[in-house]
Amino acid sequence: MTRRQGATMRIAVTGAAGGLGGRVVRLLADRADVDVVAMTRRRLPAGTFPPQVEVAVADYADQPALRAALKGVDTLVFVSSDGPDAQVLLHHRNVAAAVAAERVGHVAALSSVDADTASPFCYAVVNRLTEDLFLASGVPCSFARASLYIEFFQGWLTKARATGLLRLPAADGRVSLVARDDVARALAALAVGGPTGRHHDITGPESVDLAGIASITAKAWETPVAYVDVPVDTYCAETAATGLDPWWLYAFSSMFASVREQRWDRVRDDYTRLTGRSPLALHDVLSAHR
Repeated sequence: MTRRQGATMRIAVTGAAGGLGGRVVRLLADRADVDVVAMTRRRLPAGTFPPQVEVAVADYADQPALRAALKGVDTLVFVSSDGPDAQVLLHHRNVAAAVAAERVGHVAALSSVDADTASPFCYAVVNRLTEDLFLASGVPCSFARASLYIEFFQGWLTKARATGLLRLPAADGRVSLVARDDVARALAALAVGGPTGRHHDITGPESVDLAGIASITAKAWETPVAYVDVPVDTYCAETAATGLDPWWLYAFSSMFASVREQRWDRVRDDYTRLTGRSPLALHDVLSAHR
């Protein structure tokens, strides 16, 4: 689809009910030159989004609903589905097919720094295959390859705050944790720009090992936290005892395997180039939630 110069851009956002997709919706809704379509799997309560936002109910598994939601859309901000990897990849294939069928002009897609079919991390494999699906669709693309979210990692940090120990199987792996809000801003910036035809690494301002993360956490929250590198089998046994769903135990374990391979040890300035802002540091985010 070719947009008329000066016309309002119609941008759809998948995963709009989630924390990341919802933030992208709100960032775009603040712009006078954008009409936003929030795509959700189910109907949400009135007032969930700003009044100018159009809501389209379209489950990732519902091809006709996806096509209806994307009709007349100039750009799709694609935020990943969730659940077991085979299901997620099927959902992503459905979206790629709908994008091609409706001739969407640009896809600004979420991916990950570790988007690689050779990665031990199940979702890194999915992310790379998803990139390939969108590229094969013939629709112009831009990819925001995000590092691991601070807010995601914060679950382990909160537990460590209570026990004093960050017990994870990461060895000496280094990670450039990134704020979810920064990922949202990067996606919004890509959406209102033209297709770049490449990936952009969205990282935090520093890459540190788990001992460093524990130290930053201790300073931000003013409480002792120390990192303990635990064997994978011990981590799996301890985590399984909490009642965590087996799928997520596998997913987390495979993620830490990728951390041990230093696949998240990357700092780039792509975020600043896209947004004109500096990325939030781990200390700043944790201090705000002290």
